[in-house]
Amino acid sequence: MTIARLPPLNALRAFVVSARQQSFGAAAAELHVSAAAIGQQVRLLEDHLGGPLFLRRRGRLELTALGLTVLPGLTEAFSSMVTALSDLGTTSPALRISVPPSFAMKWLMPRLDALHEAVPGLELIIEASASLASFSEGRLDCAIRYGNGTYPGLAAHYLMSEALVPLCSPEFAQDHALLDRGPQALADPVPLLHETGPEQDATGPDWEKWLQSHGLRASETARVGIRLQQSSLVLEAAAAGKGIALGKLRLAEADLASGRLIMPFGEPWPLAKAYYFVTPDHPAHLPPITQLLKWLRVETAAVPSWTYAA
Repeated sequence: MTIARLPPLNALRAFVVSARQQSFGAAAAELHVSAAAIGQQVRLLEDHLGGPLFLRRRGRLELTALGLTVLPGLTEAFSSMVTALSDLGTTSPALRISVPPSFAMKWLMPRLDALHEAVPGLELIIEASASLASFSEGRLDCAIRYGNGTYPGLAAHYLMSEALVPLCSPEFAQDHALLDRGPQALADPVPLLHETGPEQDATGPDWEKWLQSHGLRASETARVGIRLQQSSLVLEAAAAGKGIALGKLRLAEADLASGRLIMPFGEPWPLAKAYYFVTPDHPAHLPPITQLLKWLRVETAAVPSWTYAA
């Protein structure tokens, strides 16, 4: 046996903790993953070693002869690793978080300096994905999801609501007399930016519904517009003067504060979905997760400094 041929570290760790806890469920709670993920890792190790490590008896795990043989050495090895890393002061590993791409780009990135100042030493590995984060493989510690807050088997902490509002660049507003005429300006052919794709929130209006609610009808020119696959692309196109968007208000906060975008008219249209901080069901008394959630709650509760353009 050489280092190159060792079984995966996650499989070894799942076995050692399961043996100590005598339960896949208890091991899953300690390691912040699902019981299915623990079972999968143990089976991987059993395949590698060529035999079963546990017997299942009346809801408890009992070690087989093979399990009894390998457990003492592995337990000692993990104890040595913990001691070595503790001596180096490396007690907080990088926190792995999954975030929707537009939220990562437009809301989280502008605040990373503030996060590092509020939580010194916190190291984040950010996975930007439009797909729902899966905790079953043990790769993730936490996630931010945009949805209804119902995630079976997970703990969801409400962060903030979202709303749609017309957004454009100051130059675009001036060129199309949006500040002077208000929503009536959209009775003329004005380029509209449409969001499509996995980040679109169907609980809110599209442009046709928004215009109808203001007594307007989209012209054929306006109805075509530009269609973009992500919320962040819609906001960037609006800031570049390519049209007026029905953009997500919380994602636009940094651009509104800097003046890249303005809200020329219209009240925000509240959406049914919201942003949630999500962890495995037995989280996270892990200090880094607790610190990150505390910071997120402070940031999401802050009152934006921008105001309406008119």
